[in-house]
Amino acid sequence: MHWHGFRECDSLLKQHIEALIAALFHLVFTNVYILGSSLVRPVFSGDMKLLFLACLSPKTGNHTTAERIRSHIESAGHTCELRDAADFQSPADVANLISRNPPFEGALAIHLFRAGRLLLDIHVPFGVIFGGTDINEDVKVEQKRVVMEQVLLKARFAVAFTDKLKEEAELFLLSQSSKIYVQPQGIQTDVSEKFCWTEFLRSSGVSREHVDELRVFLLVCGLRRVKDPLYLVEVFSEWHCENPLNVLVIIGPKIDPVFTVEVEAVVKRTAGVFLGQERSQQELHAAMKRCFSVVNSSVSEGMSAAILEAMDLGVPVLARDIPGNAALVQHEFTGLLYSSPQEFVHQSQRLLSDQELRERVVRNGKLYVEEHHGLKQERETYQRLVDTLL
Repeated sequence: MHWHGFRECDSLLKQHIEALIAALFHLVFTNVYILGSSLVRPVFSGDMKLLFLACLSPKTGNHTTAERIRSHIESAGHTCELRDAADFQSPADVANLISRNPPFEGALAIHLFRAGRLLLDIHVPFGVIFGGTDINEDVKVEQKRVVMEQVLLKARFAVAFTDKLKEEAELFLLSQSSKIYVQPQGIQTDVSEKFCWTEFLRSSGVSREHVDELRVFLLVCGLRRVKDPLYLVEVFSEWHCENPLNVLVIIGPKIDPVFTVEVEAVVKRTAGVFLGQERSQQELHAAMKRCFSVVNSSVSEGMSAAILEAMDLGVPVLARDIPGNAALVQHEFTGLLYSSPQEFVHQSQRLLSDQELRERVVRNGKLYVEEHHGLKQERETYQRLVDTLL
């Protein structure tokens, strides 16, 4: 071949290589992918407009969780509109909202039945987060179980707070294990500096002069039957009569009005048991930090934020021995579990008399939260999952 032909060939090859390099650069910089947690995430993904449905009763764990997840999503550049599931009567209402201008491009819901069912008529991709009572309680009602199965089938992903919750979902609903991710709740505590312990106790009805002598057991829960705040009342009152320094304060939002009246009536006639007024999150954390122990008496839990917050604040936890609590509290290591009111008193007495036990559960509880419930991992997980809705 003539030398001129070689140069032409060389020039042509050079042009092809340059074009290939340009194409590769375009591909890399418009759609870079990072592998992680079995998900592929585009780094330069465009921002989305998302609808986020949850049960938003004020000052509840659900509300706090929803707000925290919303902030994770928005920190990735998306717009996330958080709405109370109670504001919608039917899936058609949500479908109408989704299609308005500018339309929503995706959706998210906490609680497979209460919020998830409202997404069944929408034509955009969505993800769901198990609330706890949906998998622990609602699956026992066949009509609800069938609806939740449909929601899970349509969802692009689902999030369980614990491995146990994922296993339960796979057992009771059509197995969709490949789309269920386990992400424990991220925990962040913030203590009010203006909080007054004496004022808090007096406003709860505790009138003792030297409040620092008291051993205050704080039962943090919304007033609804699944939280079973009256479970310990009778036995605790007997214990209080033997030792008046031990008092139980129940505090949380009045979610079920009928049940709240019942709780108020029982507390009013029961010695040593008091009902605290609702407080802001910062004030609640300050009260938790000052109490002797944080108590959980629920019949069912997905993942109790109050238990994790207590651990983070360095306060020992006394929790009813149910699957959701046992997933967090390792007995005698990160807290204490009880399975009857009488056993609650026994474990409380141990906590009072055994300083080494108290120090051990406090130390290990705090380490557990730091290792397993960090905000960074939670934020990265939800940002990756939301990107799968693109």
